[in-house]
Amino acid sequence: MDLHEALYTTRAMRRVKPDPIPVEVQQRILDAAIRAPSGGNAQNWRFLLVESQEVKDRLGPLYRRCLGMVWDNIYKDKTDAAEANPADADHAQWLRVKRSADWLAENFESVPLYLMGFCLGDPTGGSIFPAVWSAMLAARGEGVGTSLTSAFMLAADETLEVLEVPQDEGWIFACCVSLGYPTGRWGVAPRTPAHEVTFKDRWGQGLDFEIDGPLWKG
Repeated sequence: MDLHEALYTTRAMRRVKPDPIPVEVQQRILDAAIRAPSGGNAQNWRFLLVESQEVKDRLGPLYRRCLGMVWDNIYKDKTDAAEANPADADHAQWLRVKRSADWLAENFESVPLYLMGFCLGDPTGGSIFPAVWSAMLAARGEGVGTSLTSAFMLAADETLEVLEVPQDEGWIFACCVSLGYPTGRWGVAPRTPAHEVTFKDRWGQGLDFEIDGPLWKG
């Protein structure tokens, strides 16, 4: 797959089929992940693949509770505004995102595979997210859809307990990535143009160029 196609089309694909991910595909995704840069080459990361139905059955209710807290606290005002005026383009887009996230929560147990990431001594996640993103790009190359969520952080201790992570060794839950063959189509996600969210040399000073649309057309 062309590098730019992978970069431009690796967006959140939460609605996936229950079909299992072959072992050889899992191998290629993990092997790509650990090639990512690591500060001081410390490689202070651990990955845990969740494929067991018994484990997913225990994580599902926990994830739904965590996502409920996200909706009720972090995004409540945004969701209320969108539901009050769903005809607005930005509000409609947000409601689509919420429906997609809700689908994953409601169908958590049927997603074939999850990749859990843990880091040691780095609560920022800077040590592990390059590897996680490499895993997601590698999955895209295999035709596997991914979506990253950190909602489990709202019940981190319970999550560690379910996954039997030793809580006296300093491992910090970083993220959960769902993996599955998508039911929808790949595409370039709409985004606010780069020149509207980027400054140059000092805060508030705009760029001397604009990017009006995706530079990769596909």
